[in-house]
Amino acid sequence: MTKIAATATGLPPHRYSQDELIGAFRDLWSQRHYNLERLEQFHRNVLVGGRKLALPLEEYQTLQGFEDTNKAWTRVALDLAEQVTTDLLAKAGLSASDIHQIVFTTVTGLAVPSIEARLMNRMPFSTATKRMPLFGLGCLAGAAGAARLFDYLEGHPEEAGILLSVELCSLTLQREDMSVANIISSGLFGDGAAAVLMVGDKHPLAETAGPSLLDSRSIFFPDSERVMGWDMVDTGFKVVLSQDVAPFARDNLRPGVMEFLREHELTIEDIGVWVAHPGGPKVIQAMTQSFGLPEDALQLSYDSLQRVGNLSSASVLFVLDETLRTKTPEPGTYGMLTAMGPAFAAEAVLMRW
Repeated sequence: MTKIAATATGLPPHRYSQDELIGAFRDLWSQRHYNLERLEQFHRNVLVGGRKLALPLEEYQTLQGFEDTNKAWTRVALDLAEQVTTDLLAKAGLSASDIHQIVFTTVTGLAVPSIEARLMNRMPFSTATKRMPLFGLGCLAGAAGAARLFDYLEGHPEEAGILLSVELCSLTLQREDMSVANIISSGLFGDGAAAVLMVGDKHPLAETAGPSLLDSRSIFFPDSERVMGWDMVDTGFKVVLSQDVAPFARDNLRPGVMEFLREHELTIEDIGVWVAHPGGPKVIQAMTQSFGLPEDALQLSYDSLQRVGNLSSASVLFVLDETLRTKTPEPGTYGMLTAMGPAFAAEAVLMRW
């Protein structure tokens, strides 16, 4: 069985409290927003305490258009990718040349060649390393990327692969967009990177690695394209964020997960560890209610949201990293890693310690 051998996370150095960011947005939108108190309420309701941003706050005002913003994204994304990958390999005691596949995910910038290809010119990966860049899965991609790497390693049990996520959500902000979706997003999303090293069951690290990945399930909800995503406009990525996200989590996720578990002769009550994407407080609450979980079952998701904000695809991997560092489940304990994102869709990965 494929196993998780190591995890690593990384954040840019520019830390701002939510109060500082609220002040910056009040200055930015003071001439255009008729109710600045409502803006502040939106930002406080998402329960984010602060975030680390790709750039110093004052530099955002100097960015002119999508080209300028995307150049900044490419530069910072590559630096963060190198930082988190170096940390990951050091934890595992491997070199870049030991990696057979890289799955890279992002939804906050565009680069061709993609970031993992550029990373291969900075680090001594083998020229035979397989690459799988993923774009468009959004918050879903942390779980979906793990599932796709699992699929690969099940067929290549002697190999090792990396899932790498870099999301710089602050560089997608539309300064002229006064929609509720954009205002909420400006208070919710942050910047960061995460990486997961996974190995097949015949790899030398398999004997001492962490939990095994047993199976995965993709869950697609038809005709829900406007629940979450981007509209591509001249200035870049314009957020689509419906108020239906939490109801989708509450009403639609449970049936798909229950069907998935039944195939393994399991129930929701058999899951001892939940690793859930912290999409926002309402989404976390909706998942807790839908699955009938104890109030503290998703506490690490709340904690991650408060500490760094929603990091899109990287967020569930931050929760995974924290889970592996702070929890020591009994052998045989089942876990579920899950996230939702554009389509609208969900991904679930079944694990066992």
